[in-house]
Amino acid sequence: MLLIAGLGNPGPQYAKNRHNVGFMAAEAIARRHSFSGFSKKFRGEIAEGELAGEKTLIIKPMTFMNLSGDSIGEAMRFYKLSPTDVIVMHDELDLAPGKLRFKSGGGHGGHNGLKSVDAHCGKDYRRLRIGIGHPGDKARVNSHVLGDFAKADYSWLDPLLDAIADHAELMAKGDDAGFLNKIALATGTATPKPAKPARPAGSGKSAGSDGPVIAADHVQTGEKRQTGTGKSHIRQARQSKPAAPASGPMADMLKKLFGGGKE
Repeated sequence: MLLIAGLGNPGPQYAKNRHNVGFMAAEAIARRHSFSGFSKKFRGEIAEGELAGEKTLIIKPMTFMNLSGDSIGEAMRFYKLSPTDVIVMHDELDLAPGKLRFKSGGGHGGHNGLKSVDAHCGKDYRRLRIGIGHPGDKARVNSHVLGDFAKADYSWLDPLLDAIADHAELMAKGDDAGFLNKIALATGTATPKPAKPARPAGSGKSAGSDGPVIAADHVQTGEKRQTGTGKSHIRQARQSKPAAPASGPMADMLKKLFGGGKE
């Protein structure tokens, strides 16, 4: 059995807070995969369903953020789950808005909800960190996390929540890398592969040519790439000499200049 916990604060006044993005993700998964409606249990709200063929419980602790572990711990003990059966989804100041990271174990990073989960559930659970960005000033952190998402934020937030819900089965299977890759592709945040530089005109092999040809960049740097004749084009050009004419006016003149003919 899998337990997925979304962190947040209960009550309509907090519903659109950045701090509640864990709740938002939990609700999106439950809707997309036709889980039961949320009901009250374990000092939280739970929905039951299935992901990737495994029975899954989604929980939103109603104990307020700082006591999230009380609710999640009760559910774990009831179903005799270990920390490795648990995924916690939460807001992350140290990630840019819309960025996701998976982490197993480790510290809480100052997040009060994670502090409580660590205390009641151990530290070896998986964490889906959902970036909300940092306000840039420590004094503004509280107002930032407890402030509502701005209207402009929904241009990335709604597609992100949809993508999390669409690909939740990969998360349930433990394919964290595959899950994150699908999210990046779905939201347009995948890092594009660098394009291969265009080959300069006349460089490389041409149709019907035999053997390698020096590319323009190698000529400019003086690199001596070997051709089919065993010498660089530059060296060939320097070493080749034009043949002197054997007869005619030009030949007579050259003989006079270099003493090769009779006066």
